[in-house]
Amino acid sequence: MILWEEESLNDREKIFEFLYDFNPDVAERTDNIIEAKVESLLEHPLKGVQRDGIRGRLLIIPEVSMSVSYWVEGSIIRIMRVLHQKQKFPTD
Repeated sequence: MILWEEESLNDREKIFEFLYDFNPDVAERTDNIIEAKVESLLEHPLKGVQRDGIRGRLLIIPEVSMSVSYWVEGSIIRIMRVLHQKQKFPTD
């Protein structure tokens, strides 16, 4: 099961709104790619990388230059943040 934490939903909404102002089709495609890549974690929950100073794992989505921070807790995958790759993740 995938659980989107409130902050990750807020991140996703901000990304969509930012892109929508420039191109609604790109905003929709980007959101669909993020969702599909996150859903793929159900099959391969450990495919994200581990980085020093960042709790959990990072799923890198190069097609849209995004990174998704998540934790695996048994059969639950908690999506913590969705940020552009140039943004810094909180370290705690």
